[in-house]
Amino acid sequence: MNSSMIVVVAGASGFIGTYFRHRFEQDGWTVRTIGRAASNDATWNDDAGITRALDGAELLVNLAGRSVSCRYNARNKAEILRSRVETTAALGRAVSRCSAPPATWLNASTGTIYRHAQDMPQSEFDGELGTGFSVDVARAWEDELETADTPRTRKIPLRISIVLGPGGGVMMPFANLARLGLGGHMGAGTQKFSWVHMEDLYRAAVLLHMRTDITGPVNVASPDVVDNRELMRLVRRAYGARLGIPTPAWLLAVGAVLIRTESELVLKSRWVQPQKLLDAGFLFRQPELGRALMKIAKGQA
Repeated sequence: MNSSMIVVVAGASGFIGTYFRHRFEQDGWTVRTIGRAASNDATWNDDAGITRALDGAELLVNLAGRSVSCRYNARNKAEILRSRVETTAALGRAVSRCSAPPATWLNASTGTIYRHAQDMPQSEFDGELGTGFSVDVARAWEDELETADTPRTRKIPLRISIVLGPGGGVMMPFANLARLGLGGHMGAGTQKFSWVHMEDLYRAAVLLHMRTDITGPVNVASPDVVDNRELMRLVRRAYGARLGIPTPAWLLAVGAVLIRTESELVLKSRWVQPQKLLDAGFLFRQPELGRALMKIAKGQA
């Protein structure tokens, strides 16, 4: 990479953002960050500072947004929505004011925007959007990106599936259940699990910046989609758990209250097909869930 290339990462302190910042720097990019802390190049309450950070950058990657692993009460739902829509709006205002705006704006979205699907994969071309709070948030997030007045900047919503990587991220609760002997299937166990390794998410972002012919929403998920039964079997194998007691849906609902999260996060069937990436010839470095989990369990990237 040319060391003069500048990327702005918004939301750089999270699980994905930290990895992206490291990888961009590894590949020779100059990284500017936007976030809540004063240590960033710009903070969310400073439109002028955000504009300065973006001006002259080649690429903007927005990963900002509160974690959805919480109870969906009125306060948390408002914060989940606000943390996505308002940050996207702030970036839109700043990009529109830049004399040299980024060529590409990749804005996080979610594969959860699609319906509960067990009958067929959901691609960017024929996928059916779902209903409910999570889908409403995703729609509002993407609508805010679309309405941003940035004619010189190509905008792509990244419909990201469950992200796996060093440190485990969302897989750690699954690993802990497996270690306790509770790593059996959840609910019916037939719900699909779409996922992507962090490195492939990063590589997809770089590819999408380079491929100026790709427009509109892009699904970012491994083609290796498994159901929950297979997921938990692979988790048990990766973490050396011989037995796993299944968890019925009613017990998941009770447990979700106790650990202050939502059972939807494991019971919704997400079958995300990365058709645009496949059509672009993208090759996944971590295409198989079993191998990816084994590496993560060993602390490998």
